[in-house]
Amino acid sequence: MYRTHTCGELNKEHQGKIVTLAGWVHKRRNLGGLIFVDVRDRYGLTQVVFHPDKVKDFSIADGLKYEYVIKVTGTVVMRDEKNFNKELSTGEIELEVAEIEVLSTAKTLPFEIFETNKGLEDEELRLKYRFLEIRREKLKQNLLFRSKMEMYIRQYMESRNFVNVATPILTVSSPEGARDFLVPSRVHPGKFYALPQAPQQYKQLLMVAGIDRYYQIAPCMRDEDPRADRSPGEFYQLDCEVSFMTQDEFFTLMEPLFVELTEQVTGKKVTNNPFPRIPYKTCLETYGSDRPDLRFDMPIVEVTELTHKTTFEIFKSAPFVRALVIPGGGAFTRKEIDEEFTDVARRAHAKGLPWMKMTTETFEGGIAKFFTPEQMDELTKLIHIKPGDIVFFSADTWTTSCTALGAVRHLAGKKFNLANPNEIAWAWVVDFPFYEQDEDTGKIDFAHNPFSMPQGGLEALNTKNPLDILAFQYDIIANGLELSSGGVRNKDPEIMYKAFEIVGYGKDVVDKKFGHMIRAFEFGAPPHCGFAPGIERLVMLLTGEDNIRAVVPFPKNQKAEEVMVGSPAEVSEEQLKELGIEVKKIQE
Repeated sequence: MYRTHTCGELNKEHQGKIVTLAGWVHKRRNLGGLIFVDVRDRYGLTQVVFHPDKVKDFSIADGLKYEYVIKVTGTVVMRDEKNFNKELSTGEIELEVAEIEVLSTAKTLPFEIFETNKGLEDEELRLKYRFLEIRREKLKQNLLFRSKMEMYIRQYMESRNFVNVATPILTVSSPEGARDFLVPSRVHPGKFYALPQAPQQYKQLLMVAGIDRYYQIAPCMRDEDPRADRSPGEFYQLDCEVSFMTQDEFFTLMEPLFVELTEQVTGKKVTNNPFPRIPYKTCLETYGSDRPDLRFDMPIVEVTELTHKTTFEIFKSAPFVRALVIPGGGAFTRKEIDEEFTDVARRAHAKGLPWMKMTTETFEGGIAKFFTPEQMDELTKLIHIKPGDIVFFSADTWTTSCTALGAVRHLAGKKFNLANPNEIAWAWVVDFPFYEQDEDTGKIDFAHNPFSMPQGGLEALNTKNPLDILAFQYDIIANGLELSSGGVRNKDPEIMYKAFEIVGYGKDVVDKKFGHMIRAFEFGAPPHCGFAPGIERLVMLLTGEDNIRAVVPFPKNQKAEEVMVGSPAEVSEEQLKELGIEVKKIQE
């Protein structure tokens, strides 16, 4: 028997009992002939003590090093009260060792695990030895939290009559947004499977099949570039679909899950319950983002009509001008304004960031000279600026005038610590545009999921400007993160043909790519809707991490490489030949 107890469970109730522990050497101290070792496993730490006259092979204890794996058997004894360690659950006892066995030795570590430089080493080194980094308490706790969260989700879904159904991993390529990962078929030379970007089509087919409440924690594979909140290549999501529900009924069904995850699993506070439901256009115009952090207010205000009356030519020629007041921002230095705030605005495609400060009842600095006293009074009433505040402006297209100030708002929230880390501000963003237009090519494309139902149905597709059509499409957001997109699905073949026709796909293309969907909808399709919150992003949000790699057991780096095992990797000529594939170098 390797162990009778774990290193985190012993307490004074075990006094006098003979137990066996197994784990890693966490710390080792030699105090005047007595050797003290902290033994660690997943569950915690226990201090064990080696007396030269009480343990067999004392020389083994004397030769122990960090991260050796050992097995010890001995008697649980109480520590002297003055030696209690209140930071440990096992801090009142220790184990007097009678027998020791080294189960595994350890080489010199590539980095210290618990002593110094916790997480500050080169990331490539840590990812190469990820199996060592997972021994660190914070990363280990993140993985344990993820497991606990997923278990809670499953219990919630099962208790509400959802059915867990696994969908195929090898499927067919389809134009759903991101690049597909393709898998060559040996049995069918020249043909390829695709790894699923999401089980979108399968879950809709399950609705047609009569499985009225479906879910799975599903793997999704997309050939996308990495971001702080997006894993390159693969991620997991709570895939979920229901039949015979409206959008609002679905919100009511799912909101309690996120409330309970926040309050019961994490112990944090939900800012607003029920969750706000904000139209996409309102969200952009008010917060400058379709996933704003709502833990603080600081709204953006349109001032186009007023600023067109000023003598500032940039304002007079811009189609939209918006303003953002930052309370207390009058203390910002010129360097902060230029190097921080103007920089984030420019990275959001703004050409610049006009500004002015309000001192004692008057404006000064920046562009104040372009406003008359009357215009200053009108501006003050419109944007509610007070002495000590700063106001930033964005003059540009509708989109850029919003998003540039959204970036400024986010930076201001961080600088003033306005977002309470113990709150989660959930919200639904609704009424997304069904289509969008590429600014460079002018081409119309789907703004989100092509299988969403357009508001107004076929009549809207036939009579409206495509860019004016809204979708029954929604996102659930929290604290500046988008957790999921979702929508009420299109179940009408005629509407689907017309929707794809507008973006340039004829009936023959739709039949080729989605013929199985069309066939299914011709045999009685119920109204249905759903969404798919990202598991990793949920863990990020609830644990307060700011990088998704901190919640993924074996993440890929920023080059989409998994350096620990060395993927992606070349394969042998024999493997390629069997698949009928010849590799040609792509010209740079």
